Amino acid sequence: MPVSGYFTLFIIMKNLFENNGIISDNILHLSPKEVFELCQKGAVLVDVREEFMIGYKKFEVPIVIYLPLTELKTNFDKLPINKYIIFADAAGLRSKEAATFLVNKEFKNIANMAGGLVEWERDKLPLKTNNKEKLTGSCVCQLKPRNKKQSNL
Repeated sequence: MPVSGYFTLFIIMKNLFENNGIISDNILHLSPKEVFELCQKGAVLVDVREEFMIGYKKFEVPIVIYLPLTELKTNFDKLPINKYIIFADAAGLRSKEAATFLVNKEFKNIANMAGGLVEWERDKLPLKTNNKEKLTGSCVCQLKPRNKKQSNL
């Protein structure tokens, strides 16, 4: 790529979050549709759901990093600092916590996806599903792997 091409790419990446989302509590909050479009342009989606929650439904975007919130504080230094990072989860609460943590660590180009997987699915954005990993529960906060039918012995 010629030097002018690198410069153009830098300009595009430099302004990737510009004119998107809303800022609240010093965090940029993006809609799932905005996140999908930004991921197509090079943003990295970091899914902070716990490991047992990611098997059934996964965000289908070019770059996804799975880093549970419970491991973020000890592994945040493994995130790419030269990329735009968008945190996501099931409903947008734990991802906001993750974004706040990194903003407080003075990371730049951090955002939260408002509404999480619930809104992503409502907007009919691409998902990878594995029915063998389906979860059950009365609330997103209480999801757990489905139990196999037990015999009546």
